[in-house]
Amino acid sequence: MIRVNLLPQKQQASSSDGNSLQTAVLVVFMLELAALFFVQRAKERELEGVRAESAAVRGQIDQIGREIANHKAIQEQLKALRDRETAIEKLQTGRIGPTAVLLELSRVLTADKGPSVDRARLEQLRRDSPQLVPNPSWDSRRLWLTAYTEKDRVTTIAGFARDGEDVSELLRRLSLSQYFEDVKLLPAEKVLDPQTREQLVRFQFSAKVKF
Repeated sequence: MIRVNLLPQKQQASSSDGNSLQTAVLVVFMLELAALFFVQRAKERELEGVRAESAAVRGQIDQIGREIANHKAIQEQLKALRDRETAIEKLQTGRIGPTAVLLELSRVLTADKGPSVDRARLEQLRRDSPQLVPNPSWDSRRLWLTAYTEKDRVTTIAGFARDGEDVSELLRRLSLSQYFEDVKLLPAEKVLDPQTREQLVRFQFSAKVKF
């Protein structure tokens, strides 16, 4: 009878299987480590991107904050400049305006010139209200001024005229002028000229001047 002892062979097979298992576990572990490493690196890059974006937003917020901090000062500077510009314009107007109004008054009292008025408006008046159009043949020597005062853009004009129609002609011309508005004829009266002994009309106008 022949006997075969198989015990050592079983132990050897068992040892080989154990080594294979350990190797497989080690490989899996290394793969997991590698996967975790790549995932970690990806997360770190993503975090760096978020931090960079956050820093950019924070910079914009700081910039806006600085601009807002200076906003009041800038507004005050702009207001000061506008006030200065307005003051200069008023000063310039105050110097030139009265002279322009007196020149206009001279044109109003000149028969062949008349008031400064928009031509289209004048043509419209000729069609619709001819009684409001100045008389081109009016003799301005029939009327003369004795006083002209102006305060706070309100003027008073006084004088004498031959009759009421002359006063009405001056009223028409002043009312059409671009330099006068809200023209009002104050109470007039008839007086006797002490030198010529002729009856005259003493009149007075009030109006607002535009300049």
